[in-house]
Amino acid sequence: MNLDRRQVLALGVGAAVMTAIGLPGVAVAAVGDVEKAIAEFTKGAEITTGKVVLSAPQIAENGNTVPIEVTVESEMTQASYVDAVMILAAGNPNPGVATFKFSPMSGEALASTRIRLAKTQDIIVIARMNDGSCYKDQKTVKVTIGGCGG
Repeated sequence: MNLDRRQVLALGVGAAVMTAIGLPGVAVAAVGDVEKAIAEFTKGAEITTGKVVLSAPQIAENGNTVPIEVTVESEMTQASYVDAVMILAAGNPNPGVATFKFSPMSGEALASTRIRLAKTQDIIVIARMNDGSCYKDQKTVKVTIGGCGG
């Protein structure tokens, strides 16, 4: 394919414009995606606060490895236990980070992992109990680039 000077110039200008304004919808989850994921997980149950605790740093110097830990207060008996815990990163292109399943044999509802964050954003944790009730905790993690700004 042979391009003349005008075509090369037009492609260059187009690329510069797209770089300057950015591509719409890239690298950010739509608010509807997060709400849809929560609705599917909770099966329409009302979400309250309490029982679930999210531990995450306020500032992450490296968004590639942000340590988090989730604990849920539960007896973990056949009568009352944590069924599942879902972790969402609201500002990531795909907000669903992980879902952990539990049973009474788990002994305790505790999960820890490292997640990748695209930018400063809210981390949302929803815990679903075996009776269908749901609990939520949420933290904002500021992601800095090399420890400078964010």
